[in-house]
Amino acid sequence: MATHWTLGCDAADPQTIAAFWAIALGYVSEPGYDDPDGASIIDPDGVGPAISWLRVPEGKTAKNRMHIDIRVAGEPPWDMAERERLIRAKAAELVIAGAATVREDSYGGEHLGHIVMLDPEGNEFCVA
Repeated sequence: MATHWTLGCDAADPQTIAAFWAIALGYVSEPGYDDPDGASIIDPDGVGPAISWLRVPEGKTAKNRMHIDIRVAGEPPWDMAERERLIRAKAAELVIAGAATVREDSYGGEHLGHIVMLDPEGNEFCVA
C-alpha cells in the first residue's frame, strides 16, 4: 500500500491560492482545517494527495523546482484534436480563475503538447 502524503506549499495568500487549485484539480476544502495562516484542499474521492499552503513573509523568487501537470487529456492513445480541445478548454477556465498563460509547447511542432501557465502567485504549472 502506498504511503498517504500531502504536498506542502508556501503562499502569500493561502486561502486564495487554495481556492484556485481546488478549481484547477476538482478538489474541495479540507473539512475541519481552519487556520487563518493556512489552507488545505483534498481530493473528494480520497484518491489524490492533500495539498496545503502556509502563509510565509517572503515572495517567490525563482523558477519552481517542481510543478503540477494537470492532465485533462487522459492517457494515450489520443485523438489529438480532442486532446487539444480539452487542454485549451481547461486553460481558458483557469485564466478566468486567475491563471496566466506563458506559452504553448508542441510535440514535434505538429500537435499541442501542453500549455505552460502561472497560478495567481506566479507558480508555474502545465495543462496537458
